Amino acid sequence: MKISVNGLHKAFESRIRLGIMSALAVNEKFDFNALKEFLEVTDGNLASHLKALEKEKFIAVEKSFVGRKPNTSYFMTPAGKKAFDEHLNALELLINSRNKNEMNK
Repeated sequence: MKISVNGLHKAFESRIRLGIMSALAVNEKFDFNALKEFLEVTDGNLASHLKALEKEKFIAVEKSFVGRKPNTSYFMTPAGKKAFDEHLNALELLINSRNKNEMNK
């Protein structure tokens, strides 16, 4: 049985990008430090993955001040939500087709 991987998005192959999108899927916003702590990554590593997702227009940035300190928050765009939902649906189909294949053995 041939299994299709149509719908999987290359941008979400990285565990860090998948983690960013997962966190933003269930939270309206996440600031940089909270994401860094949540994903247990370095500043530079997180910044490069955020930049890649921002370049794809899957996330957007909101800069503000908390007191006198700058705060950078990220949120998922409608395009990001659509692409991430399609990716999750493709994963679910892939898993379900594997389970059906295993049951037929």
